[in-house]
Amino acid sequence: MMIDTLGKLKEDHIFHMTDDTGMFQHCKYGIPDPTKGYTTDDNARALIMAVMLYHNKSEEKYLKLIYTYTSFLLNAQNDEGKFKNFMNYDRQFIEKEGSEDCFGRCLWALGYTVSDLKVPNNIKLTCKHMLTKSLKNCADLKFLRGKAYSIIGLQYVDDPKKYIRPLAESILEKYNHCKDEEWKWYESSITYSNSIFPWAMFISYEILGEEKFLDCAEESLKFLEKITFKNWYYKPVGCNGWLNKGEEASKYDEQPVEAAETALTYITAYKLTKNIDYLNKAKQCYAWYKGENSKGKCLVDSENGGCYDGITENSINLNEGAESLVSYFISGLVLSMNI
Repeated sequence: MMIDTLGKLKEDHIFHMTDDTGMFQHCKYGIPDPTKGYTTDDNARALIMAVMLYHNKSEEKYLKLIYTYTSFLLNAQNDEGKFKNFMNYDRQFIEKEGSEDCFGRCLWALGYTVSDLKVPNNIKLTCKHMLTKSLKNCADLKFLRGKAYSIIGLQYVDDPKKYIRPLAESILEKYNHCKDEEWKWYESSITYSNSIFPWAMFISYEILGEEKFLDCAEESLKFLEKITFKNWYYKPVGCNGWLNKGEEASKYDEQPVEAAETALTYITAYKLTKNIDYLNKAKQCYAWYKGENSKGKCLVDSENGGCYDGITENSINLNEGAESLVSYFISGLVLSMNI
């Protein structure tokens, strides 16, 4: 399919969703819902999106977004170097510490921002400060997704091998423990943000140079591919039930974040291996947003450029939250920069 050029991505909803605090979490249809507040998860991913937009267009409005989202993360980091996640509309965080998933996504956003050549130095210094403050916590991560997201961010730090190796080895150990002749996966179920495991293994191979990580990445991605590409289109495992080993995958609800992270995984695989099939699969993941999906319906709101919140059993979820919006933009931007 044709990938949108950067100039054709309609951006109104990004600015509707962002105030001087950060990006709102949820929408009622296409209208931001302040009652649901903000999350650090969303603002971390929004930072990645804003950096991509500024890198490619160099316009002041995107730089302003970078400042806003970076400031949100700075406010979210606690004294221990971890990150609070949920903030209410009164700008008060309602927890002392968020999940390890949130921690890893913040490392991804901070590392990506530091690595970009066009980001102003003051922003880079602030992001590097937060990264440095966070690094001591990497060795204590317990959950696989937190480890995988962290690897994605740690590729950008000084001496990445030091931090990535123990995380990569622990994920590989879990993979070898869980897999068998039929089941090539890291857990006994396939739930959410699934592709970040092979994605993290591809990055581990790139940084550490050991074939065992590449073998794991390709084998597990091929296994996931058999589940999510049974038809000619991409169909993520539904979040209403997931997929337990030995059972059938839940058909719905299909989430936009799965299409984005899977596209990014395939792009990373393509850049490392030059296997054109990986690039084609990334394009199919992006095509999911445009109507090449189980319902044959476009998830992009033509009025404002927002993205609907997923595919349900009966139709489309017409709310346009932050995770969906940012997922759609990041996947489109990455593809447009790699084809």
